[in-house]
Amino acid sequence: MEGEEALQLEDFISNVATPLLQRLKFTHPLASDSIDTYFFNSDYNDPAHKHRKFLEQSMQTINIAINQYLDLFSNELQQIYTCYFEKFRTDGVDYDIYIGQLLAPDKPFDLLYVKNLRLWQLKSMAAVAKLTHSLLPLLPIQLQTTQLIFTHPNTIDISFRYDERRFDVKGAYNIRYQVIKKRIDKATIKNTDEHLTQVGKIAIIYFNQKDADEYIQFIQYLQQENLHEDDIEELELENLQGISGLKALRISVKL
Repeated sequence: MEGEEALQLEDFISNVATPLLQRLKFTHPLASDSIDTYFFNSDYNDPAHKHRKFLEQSMQTINIAINQYLDLFSNELQQIYTCYFEKFRTDGVDYDIYIGQLLAPDKPFDLLYVKNLRLWQLKSMAAVAKLTHSLLPLLPIQLQTTQLIFTHPNTIDISFRYDERRFDVKGAYNIRYQVIKKRIDKATIKNTDEHLTQVGKIAIIYFNQKDADEYIQFIQYLQQENLHEDDIEELELENLQGISGLKALRISVKL
């Protein structure tokens, strides 16, 4: 629930529902026990509220830490090549990176910049996994995170929306990229019920073996840097709605 919706709901409960129930308790005595039960369970001192508060505090601590790290990460990305970095909230923290000649017309573009960006991204996801793991002793509820990267095999057409001051994809084929992105977090390993994303591991979803081979080289390099365990997995994924042929790499982070 977004912040504004949560405030509207809290306002409705406090200023509409609560006074109404208090009146009903006296005008409809038969409902009195049920209303008392409701007030007991919704009391701010009851265990349910405390656990909800602890959950919100834990999520907020994690999201703030990740957001602050990604702000530093995005600044360092610009040193590789001028790119568009967009961060947004979903169930956790997501981001998109767009890179290409039109974003920096005065600077010659080379695919080497894409490789450098992918390596840096993989390294940063390992850092995020270690960061959130280090927060566990500070959290009222010990939430853990998973990391997922989707590498798109083809170029994407984007346009700048002046009204929203942001880039957006255009064209039916390119919009499919957005559809895939929204569904892959539910991906499971083929012929199993096991979710691809696992605590302490980075999952990389891809279509083309060429992309996988490139990431395997990056992982091997980062293993030498002592960031990853020696347990790389190459996996096939179950089809998602309207999406088939997905594969994935999965590697453990040295926490």
